[in-house]
Order: sequence, then C-alpha cells, then structure tokens
Amino acid sequence: MITTLLITILIYVIFLLWYGGRARPLTHKEVEDFLALMTAQGIDREDPELFESLKRLLSRDDGREFVMLNLIRYREKAAYPPGSSFGDSAIEADKRYARAFFPYLLRYGNVPVFISSRSGSFIEPRQAEHWQVVAMIRYRSRRDFIRSVTAVVGKNVMVHKWAAIDTTHVFPVRPMFSFIAVRSAVALLLAAVASLVYLLALAG
Repeated sequence: MITTLLITILIYVIFLLWYGGRARPLTHKEVEDFLALMTAQGIDREDPELFESLKRLLSRDDGREFVMLNLIRYREKAAYPPGSSFGDSAIEADKRYARAFFPYLLRYGNVPVFISSRSGSFIEPRQAEHWQVVAMIRYRSRRDFIRSVTAVVGKNVMVHKWAAIDTTHVFPVRPMFSFIAVRSAVALLLAAVASLVYLLALAG
C-alpha cells in the first residue's frame, strides 16, 4: 500500500510540474529575443498587425496560465504557396497544422480545452463574422506560448494554418468561474486508480 501511495504521489507531482500555471513573468530580454526571431522570419514586414499583437500580448505578462480563445472562419479553398503539393481543402490544411503543432503545445504544458464547430445562429450583430470554429487552448504561461511558437519556426508548420484560415479573432482570457478543474480531476483519477490497485492486490 505504501509503495502504491508513493508512486501515486510521485506521478501527481510530475504532473503538477508539467502542468504548471505560475511562473515568473517574461523578462525584457526574452520578449526582445522572441520578437527578433519573428523579425528574422519577416513577420514584421509580411504581417505588421500580427507582429504588433505579439508585442502587446507579451508586454502584459504576469507569469500565470491563461486560455487563448480562437474564433475561426475557413477559406473556401486552401491558399498554399504556388507549387505546393497539398490539396485545396482548408479543413484538411487546418488538420495538418493541428497534427504538426499540438506535440509542441503538449511539450510545454499547453493543452486544448475546447474545440467546436458552429451548429447554428442565435444573437449576433448584423455585420458579425460568420465564425465556423471556436477553439480554446490553455497555455501554461506566455513564456510557454512563445516556446511552442519558437519550436515550430522553420519547420513549415504555420503555412498550413494560414492556408486554412480566411479570418480569425484571437485573444487571451482568464476564467472567472469554471467547472473545469484539471488538477483536482487528475488527483481524483490517480486516487481511484491507486485504490483499485490496492483492492486488487488484497483480493489476490
């Protein structure tokens, strides 16, 4: 029983270290290094609005976890660069992006919370965008956000995202109230597994 308990506690501690949620805020040098990387990739010239958005996001760091809300509308056809061997399905392009990027999200404790396609209309302004997908991604911190992005620079990953998306609205949020309690859920799951192992051992 003691061995099972110690193993369970060790697993939970490892999970907490990976999942994180509180860290020191980004330093000025970290922000400048990341922006320099984006400049080297030509983002400041090709998409100055995105570059300025990154600067604003990183300048307001408190080191804590946050959720990035993504509202997405796809292109009618994927817009890959000329000569690309990929097809013209925007949805397939987005799937390629997800398959390539998600391992780098998970490496730094960033996890998808909610991804959903639109199922109808209700209350919306007359000139509102017709969003097709809503995605919520939990980031361990803004530092881990830039770690994930930096990891895919030069790997031809983002090309799939921009080939798929016609319009998007992305902004960080922090839950004021939520039933999603990941740390507690993992603790309860590990406790249940440990109890089951213990009962099976007694029965054996």
